Amino acid sequence: MPDAAADGEPTGGPEAPSARRSADTPPEDAASVPAGRETADETDLRAAARASGAAQDGPAASDGTGTDGGAPVAPESEEAAAGPAASDGQRDRASAQDAAPAAGRDAGTPVAPEGGGTPPKRSAVAEALAAAVRAVESGERSAASFFTEPARPAARAQRRVSRPAAAVEGPVAEAPVDEEVLAEVRRVLAAGGAPEGLAGAVVTALGEPAAEALREDPWLLLGVAGVRPEQADGFARALLGDACGPDDARRARALTSWLLERAALAGHTVLEVPALREELARRAVPDPDEALREVIADGTVLVFQEPLRAPQTPEEEAGEAEVPVRTLFGLDRYAMAEESLADGLARLLGTLAAAPARDWEGAAAAAPSPSAAELIRAVAASGLVAHSGGEAARAEPAAVVAAARALGLRAVAAAFTEDGRRRLAAAGDAEAVTVAGLLIGREGPERDAEGTLPVDVLAVLDAPRLDVETAAALVESLPDGARLILSGDPAELWSAGPGRVFADVLAARACPVVVSRTPDPGPLGELLSGIGAGELLRVGAPGKEVVIVPVRDAGEAVHRTVQLVADSVPRAIGIAPEATQVVTVGHGGPAGTRALNAALKERLNPGPGRFGGFDPGDRIAYVPAPGRMVPGTVVSGDAAGLRLDCSGTQVVVPPGRVADAVRHGWAVTAHQAAGTRWPAAVVVLPGDAGPGLTRSWVYTAFGRGERHLSVVHGAGQDLPRAVAESPAKERSTRLRTLLKPQPAPAG
Repeated sequence: MPDAAADGEPTGGPEAPSARRSADTPPEDAASVPAGRETADETDLRAAARASGAAQDGPAASDGTGTDGGAPVAPESEEAAAGPAASDGQRDRASAQDAAPAAGRDAGTPVAPEGGGTPPKRSAVAEALAAAVRAVESGERSAASFFTEPARPAARAQRRVSRPAAAVEGPVAEAPVDEEVLAEVRRVLAAGGAPEGLAGAVVTALGEPAAEALREDPWLLLGVAGVRPEQADGFARALLGDACGPDDARRARALTSWLLERAALAGHTVLEVPALREELARRAVPDPDEALREVIADGTVLVFQEPLRAPQTPEEEAGEAEVPVRTLFGLDRYAMAEESLADGLARLLGTLAAAPARDWEGAAAAAPSPSAAELIRAVAASGLVAHSGGEAARAEPAAVVAAARALGLRAVAAAFTEDGRRRLAAAGDAEAVTVAGLLIGREGPERDAEGTLPVDVLAVLDAPRLDVETAAALVESLPDGARLILSGDPAELWSAGPGRVFADVLAARACPVVVSRTPDPGPLGELLSGIGAGELLRVGAPGKEVVIVPVRDAGEAVHRTVQLVADSVPRAIGIAPEATQVVTVGHGGPAGTRALNAALKERLNPGPGRFGGFDPGDRIAYVPAPGRMVPGTVVSGDAAGLRLDCSGTQVVVPPGRVADAVRHGWAVTAHQAAGTRWPAAVVVLPGDAGPGLTRSWVYTAFGRGERHLSVVHGAGQDLPRAVAESPAKERSTRLRTLLKPQPAPAG
């Protein structure tokens, strides 16, 4: 890659050599979540009150938003919540912070349970389920003996239509809460030493009986966004006194739910039993096995046994020998979304009826490229088709939609972002919609009386961005006999929400897969092609399409970034500052989004931040719902809220939502930037970026510039090493297994 700054200034410092492709490097089929960094003050419980939006002092500074791809971050260390709903920073909260067993220090002294130590009576179903898990884990019975569920039918008479959070287009109006209810909750919070500002969030989470519920089970506070176990332990100890201990079943129940919710932030839809057992032990739960049995019995979690492989011997096929299994725990929200999605995809595959005489072959013959022709033929023959390719390959699903319309079919193409829709229109589909707009009914065809979308062909682009709930909602909305195309670049980062839908569909091989043979052009296309294959290539860039700017430390990285955006790129490349996007690894740290945004604002739009930390003209990243980031600009602010212009759409963010939903947007993380491209991108890699770098992160970040890419490079050999050796971090999901035909149970 070229090693001169865009303005021709000397770069100083060696360029990292390109990495050689390793023969044993596994191919990357999805994205990992890069490590981010957060400031220490986010671990305070009062930060949770601010993040809940319940604070009464009006809009806060945008740093209160802890999103990383979408969702407001719980105010805990970024390393402790690796989140799909949020990404770079939010996701990594699930790893490093948990290394400190703080809960054990705060939990108090073990005592007998309240009420004389008699546990609640379990239902017969719960007893049977708990016994089944014990039997499998002890080896007493084969897991195969429990697989008695009949095969999933190809078609279903009824389908629920869910509404994923990622589809919500803007702030949801909150129902008014009775002041007496809030006052009672504030009294309980004050008695437990918690900030009264959490009252609104507590009522939202627990309902009007929140005060009484907290008195009976103080650990329910852990269900409020941003509250950490040690804080909930302290609250419980203040309310319960000597009746508080680490072995309390209520504590184990709350911790298990919290761990699974945090796992969902890291992209997992389920966790294996050993992982949960280890986490509970680290948080001073005296008997994790008994705690897990209790949460199974009271229905807090769902349990699944999943074979690790197909039967390989006659004895295993006959059920006389055990097939290795893994036992999984999951919250019903995500587990049921995966079940529903698998059902829906099987339904589409199984209900494609013989179509009236349509000239699909003629449409394929008239396709603009061989790959588009191959995709048209695959769609003609199957109710579900997966299509993979880069930016240039977006023209291929657009060609399918155009061909389907020409054949008299109702066809729709949907991209994940507004910019994705713009690029899809440039590829040939002026009627393209966004996924969110389609799901909420703002764009595309109107649903019928049963909630079904009247479409015959739906092409979903940017498919790696689909989390399991959004994908389930889309599939549930399609009628029997419809055709679905999932199209995207498998080398990019996965979704901000839980699941890895596109990667699981590709891995399951449950449908035709069309791999585009249309390459992305130019030096940027060549660079990305090499990264996707695990090699950081030195590419020729006669037009300064790719520039490397070495730096020695984070301070220099911030200085050079501001220089590039404000001066070098406009002067040498002709791209204005407002058309250049800065991408970095995380929100915190000396070269994170906060530091970069502060420096860029001072240079490009200085001001006092009179509207909750913002001024007219500020670039912002607006997060209307978990998993979605919309770039925009501040127009003004008043009593109604902060007024934004988001790609021509006027948005008003209420004062109480500003801290959660808006942050400055000159610099964003790669997960926030995924799905959107700008004329120029400046990717910042400070010296401490190494732990957050993976091949998919680099691929996604480097692919944000359409005409120009500058890399502010202080990561040394960590960059080529990540490209060559760091595949995607795994996510625990069930979709791949659910999509594969399962052998009939023995007996």
